[in-house]
Amino acid sequence: MTQSFSSKILEWYHKFGRKHLPWQQSKTPYKVWVSEIMLQQTQVTTVIPYFQRFMNSFPDIHTLAKAQQDHVLSLWTGLGYYARARNLHKTAQMISQDFNGNFPSTVDALEELPGIGRSTAGAILSLGHGLYAPILDGNVKRVLARHFAVDGWPGKTAVQKRLWELSDELTPREECGNYNQAMMDIGATVCTRTKPECHRCPIAATCTAFASNTIELYPGKKPKKAKPIKSTQLLIIKCDNEVLLQKNPQQGIWGGLWGFPQAQTDTEVEIILDTFSIAAESTQSLTEFRHTFSHFHLDCFPVVIRASKKPDSLSESNNTMWVNLDSEQQLGFAAPTVKLLKELNK
Repeated sequence: MTQSFSSKILEWYHKFGRKHLPWQQSKTPYKVWVSEIMLQQTQVTTVIPYFQRFMNSFPDIHTLAKAQQDHVLSLWTGLGYYARARNLHKTAQMISQDFNGNFPSTVDALEELPGIGRSTAGAILSLGHGLYAPILDGNVKRVLARHFAVDGWPGKTAVQKRLWELSDELTPREECGNYNQAMMDIGATVCTRTKPECHRCPIAATCTAFASNTIELYPGKKPKKAKPIKSTQLLIIKCDNEVLLQKNPQQGIWGGLWGFPQAQTDTEVEIILDTFSIAAESTQSLTEFRHTFSHFHLDCFPVVIRASKKPDSLSESNNTMWVNLDSEQQLGFAAPTVKLLKELNK
């Protein structure tokens, strides 16, 4: 089974696999790593323009290591899951300083670095270095779960363990990188989440789910849990054509990104205005909206607070700044901040 499974996958790859993605051109471990981090929870079509802009600004690991975090986050704005960008930056600094710019060549050593798990490490080694290392991203999980009818949600330890065993067993020593790329490609373009095109699949003849017409049962769904709802006021403190922005702490939602000061109560609003020595001339509520994270909903209530004048004291703090609405900023913003800044600019 092992030989025929991997040889069918490789045969399919040479005929139909994706070979024209930007990170596959003049391939390096650095490009593979950046693309793999960007592709977590994100589709290829979304990632391509982000990857190209990122490479234009940071063509190698030393350039990324030397960059300001604000610049890195500014190129991530809209991709979400911003911890990925912060970890990418941290890891670049570690590889640049501790490894002379070269990626470690074992899964264990790579897993020690921020934001790199076992599957990402396997992709860096197999696709970037041409070494043997199995992978298990979302696409590969789906192909294996269906083919071998592996019951249960892959987030469960026992299910994940079984899928890793299959990946270990089936990944060939020769052409490991091509095989891993093919498995990702089949999951992304053939064995898709909905409406899979089984007639195009090279391993349909031995697929248990296909044979029993139970494809929709695999992989098992994540148990549904109602997401809690939180709320916040976004204080858009405006003076002439400038708004006050504050940098979020590194940990927590929107970590390291610039946004509007937030308050949960009217008392907190007063405290924030006092802290920044803001005298409010008028306030205006904008349309509320909901922003959904992976683990909760956030109901946002934007309020424009017009200030009569800008206080002088802000320049002393690195975590607050006045930003002109007409100027381009190399700052990281969350999607709701971008949306509101555009709205204000109208």
